[in-house]
Amino acid sequence: MQETIDTGKKVLGSADIGRVMKLLPHRYPFLLIDRLQDMDGDDSCVGIKNVTINEPFFQGHFPQFPVMPGVLIIEGLAQTAGALCVASLGEDYNPQVVYFMGIDKAKFRRPVVPGDQLHYHVRKLRSRGRVWRFYGEARVNGQVVAEAEVSAMIADSAEARAFAAQKNA
Repeated sequence: MQETIDTGKKVLGSADIGRVMKLLPHRYPFLLIDRLQDMDGDDSCVGIKNVTINEPFFQGHFPQFPVMPGVLIIEGLAQTAGALCVASLGEDYNPQVVYFMGIDKAKFRRPVVPGDQLHYHVRKLRSRGRVWRFYGEARVNGQVVAEAEVSAMIADSAEARAFAAQKNA
């Protein structure tokens, strides 16, 4: 379900988990966002992830001191950005594949542990065709825990097959 709120200056949208699952191909255990809020066209939004002890990665990272892997925090930023891109293309658009193309300037500030709620704040830096670049900050209780610039490309099924064939050649 998508909701919108008119703030007087701009219309902000949100997406519950059902809508997120329509926007992204990811599924458990790799879907790392539970909700989107404050969606402003393709410019910015906030993804939310409720971190629980039931996450499969906590079994091995680390059993005595469970810490969410930093690469998964960055993946959550990328999923938030990817969902925003797809949402901005309209309700009828159904992408086949969103390729994560790059991570730059990643920094980790503090551990994320069970019970934390991550807020993935992403802001578009630029887009050219179907290639997008975002700056993102992951925050817990308003404090930045990680940040990075991420880029991705939205591809249709023919492009995805061609890319896979080229990579496997």
